[in-house]
This record gives sequence, structure tokens and C-alpha cells, in this order.
Amino acid sequence: MISIIGTGRVGSAIAFLCTSSGLDDVLLVNRTEKKAIGEALDLANTIPSNSSISVMGTGNYSKIANSDVIIIAASIGEHSAARTDMMSENTLMIKKIMQDIAKFAPESKILIVTNPVDVLTFLASKYVIQKNTIGVASSLDSSRFRFLLAHQFGTDQSHITDALVMGEHDDSMVPIFSHAKFGGTNVTELLDQNQIDTITSKVRFYWKDLRSTKGSSVYGIAKNTFDIAKAIINNKSLETPASVLLKGEYGFENLCMGVPITVNKHGIVKIHQIPITQNEKDQLCKSANIIKNNITQAEKLLS
Repeated sequence: MISIIGTGRVGSAIAFLCTSSGLDDVLLVNRTEKKAIGEALDLANTIPSNSSISVMGTGNYSKIANSDVIIIAASIGEHSAARTDMMSENTLMIKKIMQDIAKFAPESKILIVTNPVDVLTFLASKYVIQKNTIGVASSLDSSRFRFLLAHQFGTDQSHITDALVMGEHDDSMVPIFSHAKFGGTNVTELLDQNQIDTITSKVRFYWKDLRSTKGSSVYGIAKNTFDIAKAIINNKSLETPASVLLKGEYGFENLCMGVPITVNKHGIVKIHQIPITQNEKDQLCKSANIIKNNITQAEKLLS
């Protein structure tokens, strides 16, 4: 069973991908139970005719028991200047949610979508098995990086490979140009520094273009979250960047940040340490320090 906490636009979009593909039973949990029930009634009509899965809505956290995957997409509000805008409110919210998860479904794989995702993933990892706690965001940033590189080269996205973004899911995220390729050629051989700087800025502030045009990202984060949930449910190994707790990898520890991992039904089975340039290491260090400072602020709120 997949439990989705928060039935706003993102949570409902993730649920739609799960039900319409017949992936697994879906439980929608919302603080306003009526909203969860209504979404479930609608989503029930997307289940394939040859599928035996079900979907239901509730406000009762005890029903998440036996969930294979729990996706946290709930939020108190939306950010306007940075993803840390709602840190205070969402920090208190994540504590309550994780207490319920620890009580009713401590063995579940937890996918954190709510921002600031690196901070909340770190806090969530204190309540359940650490290898089961994954922040979904860097895969979305990497999708945006791939899209922007394809646009730069006037090609389709299938010709861009290994486009990876690491670090914070916010303004200090680090596109790893040394890893990305166009038609098998490293993009650093095809771009000048001005182009690299421009694309870096566009990756970091992609969300602002979305905010000024449609409001916020829905489908991108929903699809990237669904891909990880699908890998866990079907026990298929998936290599993807995600925010996870580091214990010395890349020289960092006691924080969560975006790095390449492999995930399957057992949770995080490997953190990949890929070679990166010194400049990328320096940027990653700055990003890590920002995350650490935000974690410190969040922990003060909870103390």
C-alpha cells in the first residue's frame, strides 16, 4: 500500500499516477478528511479495469499501518522567496506526522516532498530507519537540468545523459556539468563559462518561472516521486539523485542533501560517490553549510 499524506495538487497528482497505472492500493490522508475522501472518489475512476487496487481517503493516521511507502506531500503553505520560507510551520508539521508514522508504520519507506526538503528529510530520519527516509527533489532538479541542456543544444532530452544536480534543493543547488553529456560528449567541452553560469542560474531559479506563470511545480515533482515509489513497490533498482542522510560521503555528515543513490524495496541500498571537479566540490561545500544552518534553526524550533 502507498499512503500519501497531503491531498493538495502535488499529493493528488502523485496519487493519480499510482492509481491510473494500477501500481498499488492508495490511501490518501488529509487533515481535512472530507477532502481526502473526495479525491479518492475521483481517483477511483482512474483505476484500470483489469486492476484489483483500491483507493480510499481518511483523516485517521492509524490506517497507514502496513504501508510499504508513505509519501509526505503536505504543507502549511507555499514559499514565495525561497523554499525555506515555510520552514517554521512545516518543521512543526513534520514532527507531528513523523510521530504518527513512527507509531503506526515505522518500517515504511518514507518519501519527503514537502519543502524545505533537505531539512525535513533530516528531521524525519530521526524517527524511523534512516535508510528508509528519502527526500525527493534533486531528481526534479536534474530533470530541469536535462531540459535546459537540451534547449541549449537544440535537441530533445533523450540526447542528454547523466545530467545530475546535487546539494540543496534551493538556490545553492549544484548542477554537475562535469558529469553531463550530449550525444556522448561531455557538455563542458561544448559550453563556455558564460553559458555554464547562465544554465546554472536557470536551474536554480526554474521554480520562479513556474511561480510567475502557473503557480508551482506539480507534474514534475509528482512524476519523480512516482518513479521512486514504483521502484520500491516493484523492487526494481533505480539510480536517482535524492536527499539522504550522509555519513562522510563527499566529506559531509549529519545532514541530508541531494546525491546520487540506488533505491529498491529495501530503501537506500547505495550512495554513489562520483568524481566531481574542485569547483563543484567548493559549491557543494557552500550548499552543505547552508543546509546545516537551516537544520540548526529547525532544531531550535523543536527544542
